[in-house]
Amino acid sequence: MKQSLWLALAATLVGAGPVVADEGQASGPLVVNGGLMIWTLVVFTLLFLVLRRFAWPALLGAVEAREKRLEEQIAEAERNRAESAKLLEQHKKLLADGRSQATALLAEARAAAERERALALEKTRQEQEELLERARREIASERERAVVELRREAVDLSLAAASKLIGERLTAESDRKLIESYLATLEPGK
Repeated sequence: MKQSLWLALAATLVGAGPVVADEGQASGPLVVNGGLMIWTLVVFTLLFLVLRRFAWPALLGAVEAREKRLEEQIAEAERNRAESAKLLEQHKKLLADGRSQATALLAEARAAAERERALALEKTRQEQEELLERARREIASERERAVVELRREAVDLSLAAASKLIGERLTAESDRKLIESYLATLEPGK
């Protein structure tokens, strides 16, 4: 790089030689002034060396720091994106688990309701059977009592009829037993 700089400077000086001889001519935008060119190159070279020595390291450091900061931000954005995707998957999984748990709870509630309904129906059926059995027992008891009452009435009527036929009152216990045994033989179930 230094070599190319010196070559450029030398070429400028060689090219400026004839122009220096022509210093007496008029100046214009298209006229080459050798002294001005040399001073321009010297100032440019000094400015280039000062900038290279002091400004470029600071500029390059700022550019590299900015590049590093951008790379860190990109890496952080990628990490955030990956974490967001992971959280989204967890959220979807939690939603699916929640739905499956809700479905399971509904199924369990339906099964419990069905069991309760079956138990209530069974209990009602048992109560109906108990009521029916109790009614049958009461009916049988009432029938027995009615039969006993009817026998007593029949015995009393038979004794009254027999006493009218015989003309005297039959009150003996043996006569009563005789009539009861006769009525027992007349019952169709016995």
